[in-house]
Amino acid sequence: MSPVLRRMQWIGAAALLVVGIASQAEVPSAATVAPAAVTPVATPSAESDGIALAAASAAAVTEPSAPNAWGGERTGSEATLSDRVVAYVIKAVLDPVKHTVDGHEQLTWHNRSDREVRSVYLHLYLNGFEGSDSTFFTEKRELGFGFRSEVPVEDGEWGHIALTSVAQNGAKVAWSFVHPDNGPASDHSVVRFDLPTPVPAGGSTTLDIGFQDQLPRVVARTGYFGSFHLVGQWFPKIGVLELPGERGATEPRWNVHEFHLHSEFYADYGSYDVSITVPKGYTVGATGEETGVPVEAGGNVTHRFVQGDVHDFAWTADNRTAPPLEGTWTHPGSPTVKVRVLFPPEYAFDAAPALKATTDALTYFSDTLGAYPYKTVTVVIPPYNAGEAGGMEYPTFFTADNVADPSPGTLGQYELDFVTIHEFGHGYFYGLLGSNEFEEPMLDEGLNEYWDDRMLRERGQQIHLATSWMKTLGLGTAMDAFTEEALGSSRSEPADGIGFNSWDRYSSGSYGTVYSRTATTMRDLEQKLGKATTERAFKEYYRRWHFRHPSVADLRETLADVSGQRALVEQVFAQQVFAATPVNDRIDKFSSDEELPQPGTSAVNGRWVEQTQEQVEKTISDQRDAWAKAHPKAAKDAPGPFPWRTTVSVRRSGAAVPQVLVVTFADGSHETVKFSDGQRWQRFSWVTPVKAVSVELDPDRDHYLDANVVDNSSTIEPNPQASRRWSLDIAAFLQTLYSLLVTA
Repeated sequence: MSPVLRRMQWIGAAALLVVGIASQAEVPSAATVAPAAVTPVATPSAESDGIALAAASAAAVTEPSAPNAWGGERTGSEATLSDRVVAYVIKAVLDPVKHTVDGHEQLTWHNRSDREVRSVYLHLYLNGFEGSDSTFFTEKRELGFGFRSEVPVEDGEWGHIALTSVAQNGAKVAWSFVHPDNGPASDHSVVRFDLPTPVPAGGSTTLDIGFQDQLPRVVARTGYFGSFHLVGQWFPKIGVLELPGERGATEPRWNVHEFHLHSEFYADYGSYDVSITVPKGYTVGATGEETGVPVEAGGNVTHRFVQGDVHDFAWTADNRTAPPLEGTWTHPGSPTVKVRVLFPPEYAFDAAPALKATTDALTYFSDTLGAYPYKTVTVVIPPYNAGEAGGMEYPTFFTADNVADPSPGTLGQYELDFVTIHEFGHGYFYGLLGSNEFEEPMLDEGLNEYWDDRMLRERGQQIHLATSWMKTLGLGTAMDAFTEEALGSSRSEPADGIGFNSWDRYSSGSYGTVYSRTATTMRDLEQKLGKATTERAFKEYYRRWHFRHPSVADLRETLADVSGQRALVEQVFAQQVFAATPVNDRIDKFSSDEELPQPGTSAVNGRWVEQTQEQVEKTISDQRDAWAKAHPKAAKDAPGPFPWRTTVSVRRSGAAVPQVLVVTFADGSHETVKFSDGQRWQRFSWVTPVKAVSVELDPDRDHYLDANVVDNSSTIEPNPQASRRWSLDIAAFLQTLYSLLVTA
């Protein structure tokens, strides 16, 4: 999902909060639309066959996966790119007037475990939109402001998925709704099938499922607006049976969470063969390659798309789509890729920039992570008033943004490029690596955000915020991607660790830090490991784990192995991934004073001699006069008759991080101190010929997570320019706005 769409909306919304006029739209209540046609049959408890469900509190995994997890590393010599656990053959018919999809699904599932399976679990994600009492909308009310564009659901705009038939080898299958995360009984996003014929260890079974979708008015990744249809999470989708040694599992378990507000998805790799029937005149785009020639019959056209080694499938259909913009991309190690941009006429000017951003991203991600193995990428620009469909990813298929002005140097260009690169990048972190977005969203949203920022950094691309009034005031009008991420990362008081799951969050704003705080944390870790080492580590992460569903612990182990800095990597993960620890070092005291003679007594030739205050003052005066006569042309800040003692006190109220302190003296010389322990304060002192003029913590900005960079430096003489810079700079303003949101 796109973070830029959310954050740009947050900035505007925060401004409303500041002036006291913001209000949160209340979601209208509605009766749950019963997905009737097949009545669920009561079933035994979720663990009656001895296979438990993943815990409702599951989050970042701390134990590395076993070497043979998910069949072991993929070498490229296997018959298929992934271990195909499931195969879908789906026939779907769209009614663009009623906004319904009639479907039939033949689902073949392979039991990888060493035991008989008597029940399987499927997601019915579309039921998250059936009414205001689903888990999705319940959390939306509880977590409050901050979810995408906050479009309310009006009467007649709800959506659902109804099962019309379920059979195994011709025998009717009993089923019931279950609630793995203890969500409301009215949630129908997870269903359990009790099989007439159990699936033996290592065996397979095929289920025939009839279903009907009522698409919602476009909301949160799927739905319709006018003739535009984005059809995502639209079919019954089997959960993942994890085995011991996979993502922390010690026994076989079903990983099949409810459809939460902020969670996205997790599924086994497999093959998809999907036939989509639409009225003649509709342009169709989908996951995978279109196979054969579309078949026309009775005023309808059927398109067939086939794709192996993916774990999801989505599509779009619209009769307003302009002629698609197409291009090809070639690169060593990858097949020739056909890139197709679908767009409405009103956003024709977005098509070419989206195509370029996509092909540039293909090159960057292939070079820095690994080869892109598929033959297609389809990019969809949503029409006007369908922004909820923007910024969403599926394998080989994603939606970008629609912006009014993508011309070079504009905020619109940055937004379109960022979202396009981000959604393409999901094809790696969500798609090719198969991260569990329910339990470990940082592995997809967070790492993908970080890699997107890296690409923009390589391009030298910045966010331009200039307006006429900003220019008049002389405010900063541009920032790079990592600076913007840091502003939104809840630096002073993070509520949740970035490794926490997607639903146990303090607020929607706090969930947003999965993007920004992960990107900032990884950027800071890169500063310590080095750019080249970090890139080698991520290439190895991709090599080891593509098509294998890694965990946070697997990422940690790869970074530690490749960098050789295990203690550092483990420290960062302990502080920021498995916990939420602020980074907050500051200059507490800074002084530089002459070391002058002092009154008192001292032993001279065996006798105690006293120097009175008056005598001391005369001695000082005499030495100054003598020095001035001997050095008539000495500069104001040159060494004098007395040395200078400089003292710096540093306070640490957050995590212990490797830190650098630099003191600059009047003659241009420097003193540098490095420290990394967890002491709450430290004091450093030097005696030098000249006075100090300034002190700075973290001079190379290694720590973008630092809660307040303003208190990282100090000068002996007041610097009004610095004060004006920090009081007026747009970055400080944005930091205030963001802080209102991530703690909301």
